This record gives sequence, structure tokens and C-alpha cells, in this order.
Amino acid sequence: MLQLFVSCWRDIIARYYEQVTDQLLLAFADLNITQPAVKFAAVNAATKLTDQFLRIDEKEAIAYHEAGHALCAALLPNTDPLHKVTIIPSGMALGVTMQLPEEEKHIYRQNYIEDSLTVRMGGRVAEEIVFGVASTGANNDLVGATELARKMVREWGMSDEVGPMAWGNQSQVFLGDDLMAGREYSDETARVIDEEVQKILVKQEMACRKLLDENRNALDLIARALLEHETISGDEVTRLIKAADGDSNTESVEDAAKVD
Repeated sequence: MLQLFVSCWRDIIARYYEQVTDQLLLAFADLNITQPAVKFAAVNAATKLTDQFLRIDEKEAIAYHEAGHALCAALLPNTDPLHKVTIIPSGMALGVTMQLPEEEKHIYRQNYIEDSLTVRMGGRVAEEIVFGVASTGANNDLVGATELARKMVREWGMSDEVGPMAWGNQSQVFLGDDLMAGREYSDETARVIDEEVQKILVKQEMACRKLLDENRNALDLIARALLEHETISGDEVTRLIKAADGDSNTESVEDAAKVD
């Protein structure tokens, strides 16, 4: 029953956040409270309530999940710089790994997209390495990774098997429309596309697993720091990685996990 309540609460936050803040704005108008202040209060209250119902083992899983994302983002050569990582819940997300590009991009090279897929796999793979089992926490990561891999194959010509062909965005099919209206290729081509998407995802998952296995000490340090401090910066993640490799002035691994 408690889990059902928490799930319903998260759905309420996601679906009705804007309506709630609008009502708060009206209610607090006479008190001269600004919109940013109302939104901050609403998010802060929701975050504390959601966090209150997280079990210790769930929080540990979230810490390793985000540590997996952060470690991949910090180590891979073709990703945007890691800005910060947090296990403080925000709306539907129980944790966030934030990357910020150094400059605006207008085109994306294949190696950048592949490394982005590896970063997306980082949370799920980290959980499997540490706990020996996957969880539902990687749902959004997998949805985003699958969509990105499908674009590589269908729209960007990044599959050797399919070749330099593109079909553009697949139009959405609504009830009453022709069921085949949204597809411009045969069933056989659809099968090949699905196989190529799977190959891309499995390849990047394997690359992710190799990276995290080789840097397990750093994964543990980042997760430990997140459990203690909840939010750490990209620079702090880099310091923890160096400490795990023995390239640090800290006296011990325990000291390395202490974030200023």
C-alpha cells in the first residue's frame, strides 16, 4: 500500500505540477511572493516528501545508478562535460546526472552519439554490476537510448547493414487512420532495422560494462560520496576517479570520498 501511495504521489507531481503552482501563485499573490519562490517551495516540498519514502536500499541503488552515468560521462572522450550529479529526487526523476555542452552544437558525429548511448546505459549496467540484478529505474534511459539508436539507423545512415538510406520521422498513427500510413518500407526492412537497433544498443552496453568494470573503485567512491552528500560536482567526480587510480594527495580512499 505504501509503494502504491508513493507511485501515485509521483504521478501527481508529474501531471499536475504546473496546475498546482498556478494555484499557489494565485493564492500567494496578495502576499507578494514571486513565481520562482512559489515553484521552489513546491519542488522542495515534493522532493522532501518523495525522499522520505525511499528505503535505504533504494537510495543506494539510485546512488550507484547515477554514479554509473557520471563515471561514463567523465571518462568517455566524446561526451559533453559533466556538470553535476545528484540523488535528490526531482519530479519523476529519483536522481539526475547533468552534462552541459561547452558550446552549441548544430551537427552530431556518430562517435558522440555512440558515447551518449554508453552514458545512458551507465545507470542500468552499474546496478547489474553491483547488485547482480536490473531494476525499473532504467526505464527512461532505455526509452531514450532506443529512440536515439533507431534514429541512427532510420534517419542518419549510421548502420552498415541498412546503408545510406533515410525515411525521416515516422509519422504518428491515430485511431481511424490507415495502420500502415506511418511506414514507408517493407516488413523485411523493418526486421533489419530492428536488428540493427538492437546491435547498436548491445554494443554500447558492452562498452559501458567494460568501462565500469575497469573503474569499479571509482564507481564505489562516487556512489559513496553521493550517499553522504547527495549532490557532487563534475570536478569532484574527476577527483574521485583520480583518487581511485591512486593519483591523489588524499591519505585514503575514505578521505577521497569526503567532498568539500
